[in-house]
Amino acid sequence: MADITAIILTRNEEDYIGDCIRSIRHIVKRIVVVDSFSEDRTVEIASSMGAEVHQHEFVNHAKQYMYAVELAQVQTTWILRIDADERLTEESADELEQLCSENEHTDVNGIVLRFYNLFLGKPMRHGGMYPWRKLSVYKTGKGSIEDRNMDEHIILDSGITVQAKKDSVHLAFRGLTFFTNKCNWYSTREAMDYFECRDVRNASLKTRLKMNVYYKLPLGFRSWAYYVYRYYFRLGFLDGKEGKIFAFLHAYWYRFLVDAKIYEHEKLGGEFKPTGALK
Repeated sequence: MADITAIILTRNEEDYIGDCIRSIRHIVKRIVVVDSFSEDRTVEIASSMGAEVHQHEFVNHAKQYMYAVELAQVQTTWILRIDADERLTEESADELEQLCSENEHTDVNGIVLRFYNLFLGKPMRHGGMYPWRKLSVYKTGKGSIEDRNMDEHIILDSGITVQAKKDSVHLAFRGLTFFTNKCNWYSTREAMDYFECRDVRNASLKTRLKMNVYYKLPLGFRSWAYYVYRYYFRLGFLDGKEGKIFAFLHAYWYRFLVDAKIYEHEKLGGEFKPTGALK
């Protein structure tokens, strides 16, 4: 067992939280769940599996995560940020345990996990989204999270990162209705960030590229370019019909919807309404 505290944010995750906890509980010392007042059995399941469960009103993922870290008063060397729809495999869990133990007293302050997305029952292995890398593990007191409405990342204050080599799993799909509703919910938050987060000097590299490169392309054109890049240049077509749907929805539903909401706000004005937690 490594010296890790795991933090999980939840909202109506009764079908997912159990497997998430099972995938990590043998390698972490403590599991802290901050729930956004779920209306299902999420709290009951997490509590029964030994997690410390707290409830707090949701504003956005960044603020909820900052609240969780402050509440937890973490004493372990490492913090693992993991979502309820993410899973460590047996191999990736063993690797993470080893990396944490080996680097407890080194200048390695962060560990980048790698995931594949499971969509329509098929692993997405192409399209530029595999491996999906995420700085998910960092030393306590050595990292912070971007204060953004959407697509927030952990940023290290000092030190270096190492990258895991074993795959973990992201369950990106719970049915097309849920997936498209989720994209709609995310798109509002992304549009809010476009107007609120113009100063990206202290942001992650991914955020700086998005704001300084992607959003400099013409509105509408950028979603088309995103699709062409993912599906053709990054070989998304090799994932078959599932890969086609995955790339198309990300580009022409999610990314184009973000553009449309940006255009709507610029043309008609008005304030964005709080979206609350994803239902």
